[in-house]
Order: sequence, then structure tokens, then C-alpha cells
Amino acid sequence: MFEEELSVAKAAARRGGDILLRMLGDAHHIVKKGKIDLVTEADLAAEKTILELIAGHFPEDAILAEESGKQGAKGSRTWLIDPLDGTTNFAHGFPFFAVSIALENEDDVVLGVVYNPFMDELFEAVKDKGAFLNGVSLQVSGTDRLDESLLATGFPYDVHKRPERVMPLLEKMLTRVQGVRRLGSAALDLCYVAAGRMDGFWEEDLKPWDTAAGVVIVREAGGRLTTFSGEPYTPYMPTMVASNGWIHEGMVAVTRR
Repeated sequence: MFEEELSVAKAAARRGGDILLRMLGDAHHIVKKGKIDLVTEADLAAEKTILELIAGHFPEDAILAEESGKQGAKGSRTWLIDPLDGTTNFAHGFPFFAVSIALENEDDVVLGVVYNPFMDELFEAVKDKGAFLNGVSLQVSGTDRLDESLLATGFPYDVHKRPERVMPLLEKMLTRVQGVRRLGSAALDLCYVAAGRMDGFWEEDLKPWDTAAGVVIVREAGGRLTTFSGEPYTPYMPTMVASNGWIHEGMVAVTRR
């Protein structure tokens, strides 16, 4: 099930990633959607290519993409697409960015593909079929102590307006874990949790296209996802905690406060 959808999603991610790689270091037209929220011509070019491929194969499906918004008929299936997760990194030539493509079927994310073209790493998962990196099965880490864990996080685009909302939680987490990294791509952060490179991740104010693909990849690699308060997570929730499962309650004990 979803074999064709996965094949098309992977092809679309690679095509979009090829465009990003060719344009890396050559993004001259940069638009500010917010003070620190950027869009480049690479975002737009990659999204156009991805949408054409997916819509060409599945014309009856709806699409929700970061730059072009919602399009297509309202049905049971929606593709959630971020053509360039990590735009600020990309605009600065920092090679940590990805294409993220997910398929939601009847309110359940059933397929996810995240591609980092700079490292040629393609993460993929289909519900109940496992998660993989370049064809090799993924499994979350076995770290079971919060004070021995390496976590990732990110900041909302309006952090400069209300740092008091974000910094206390960062301070609390920093003092309880082995280390915290802020890499600038939620999609890859989630994939790194799935691959056992990170033990956990938390962030707020993410969009559905930021997390949808990573959600199914983490779950299929044996991880756990909730909101800051411990409620079941969907890509439409305002807060996220993702982990290997072993340290999850410890993380939520911090984010819940």
C-alpha cells in the first residue's frame, strides 16, 4: 500500500533537492515574510517542480504547501510539502536544509519523505512499514536518562518579540540534559531523532508542512511524539515533543511547566 505514492514522493524530493543544491550559494532574491522568516527563489523553484510532479500523478489529491498554500479539491488525501525547510540556513550557505513531503490520508499521516541534498540523505517511512535512511532501517536511540541525552530545538519566528516565552524553557532543558543543538530545520531534527543521532526534540509554533513527514518517520523508527503537555501530537498542534520514548516523560515534565 502507498508504493506508488512513496515512489513519486521520493522522486519529487530528489528533484526539488537537486534544484536547491544547484542554487546553494547563488540565492540573490530573498524576501522577508517576517523579520527572520525568509523565502528565496530556490523555495519557489523547488516547490513548483515538486507540485507539478505530485499533481501530475495524483490530480484528485489536495496539496498544502508552504509557499503556495492550499490547492485542490477537499478530499480524504492531502500532500503536505515544504520545498525548503531551513531557508535561513540555505540563504547563508549553511548546508543544513531539506525537502519535506508527507501524505495525510483521512487525518492520519501515512507517508513521509525528507531529503537533505547536500548530504544525499533520504529519510522515508510509510505507516506500519518502518523508517529508512537511504534504504537502511532506522531505530531511535536507547538513551534512557535525560542527563545523558542530546536534544535539538528550534525557535519561533517571533522569538525576538517575546524571548521571555522561549528562553526559560531552553534554560530549564539545558540544565537537565547533556547538550542542546539548534540546527535550523525541524524536518531534519525529527529525522535525526529517528536515526538515533538525537535523543529528543522540542519546539513550538511549527507548521504542518514542517513536521508531517518527520512525524511518521519518528513513529516508524520507534519514537514517541506528544504536545508540551503530553497530549497526542498531530501536525496541526502548536507544540511538539519528540523523543526516543525512553526520555519522553522527563522531557514533558520540563515542557509542561
